[in-house]
Amino acid sequence: MKTKHLGLAAMTLSAVSFGTSGAFIKPLLEAGWSPAAAVTVRALTGSVVLLPFVLFALRGRWSALWRGRWRVLGMGLIAVAFTQLAYFAAISRVPVSTALLIEYLAPLLLVLWAWATTRRLPRPAVLLGSVLAVGGLVLVIGPGALQAVDVLGLMLAFAAAIGCAVYFVVAARPADGLPPVALAGSGLLLGGLALGLIGLTGALPLDTTGGDVPLFGGTAPWWVPLGVVAIAGTAIAYATGIAGSARLGSRLASFLGLLEVVFASIFAWLALGESLTPLQILGGALILAGIAAIPSEQTEAVPPAPVDEEPTVIPIAG
Repeated sequence: MKTKHLGLAAMTLSAVSFGTSGAFIKPLLEAGWSPAAAVTVRALTGSVVLLPFVLFALRGRWSALWRGRWRVLGMGLIAVAFTQLAYFAAISRVPVSTALLIEYLAPLLLVLWAWATTRRLPRPAVLLGSVLAVGGLVLVIGPGALQAVDVLGLMLAFAAAIGCAVYFVVAARPADGLPPVALAGSGLLLGGLALGLIGLTGALPLDTTGGDVPLFGGTAPWWVPLGVVAIAGTAIAYATGIAGSARLGSRLASFLGLLEVVFASIFAWLALGESLTPLQILGGALILAGIAAIPSEQTEAVPPAPVDEEPTVIPIAG
């Protein structure tokens, strides 16, 4: 039970941290930063922030990094680089609300994947939680997200959803000695380098600008929102998300990840003055209800076979 409580706390902190990203990156984008540049700098700076913790966690056991190389590759190339590329390519063709709605269908993808691979119908609690959570997601993002739009844009947003699902699967895999902070730091570094290299080829615009940006009703230097995103929305978010997923399993962790949308709306209200409607508040409540209905994989584990109370007596020939 203690492990589950730690996992819930870690995933909630991760959702809060991820929720800062939109409110603090938006001023940079409005000032002239390209999305690819913001994400690349965010990932690389986040990896630098985590570097001391990675070095401390790996002291004397660097072999764990090699044993976990496939998890690092999955985290860096798919969960960080591919997901971000697919998402920003999607919002260039469809409304942001539509892209978010599709990307955050990742928990449903995990439920469907488990159904397809095990050929067992999900438990009623899982189905109920899925319906409540998705209904709440629609209300938080806005019913306007449900509209006919560019087909390629929808496909790109769905690709981002797959990448998001991979993030939770990779994060929940057995650690084999690789600390969560090491997976987060090395994955961010690899993902940031991959995005940077793609940008250098000209395939992605890496536009940046200096000066002050609007924030909290006033102005602040550009590095202030970037620092918040790098530390809170990236370093802390990924490290705690991986730690929480390892304790809760990918399914429950992915549903808790939906809280990011709720906290993102709250931060946009506080930092940017965007309105928070009664429908969004109701949507947040539905997401919480959906999460509460979802059991963790550990609670569905097959119980061990009963042990005989009386030991079997083996007669010894005299």
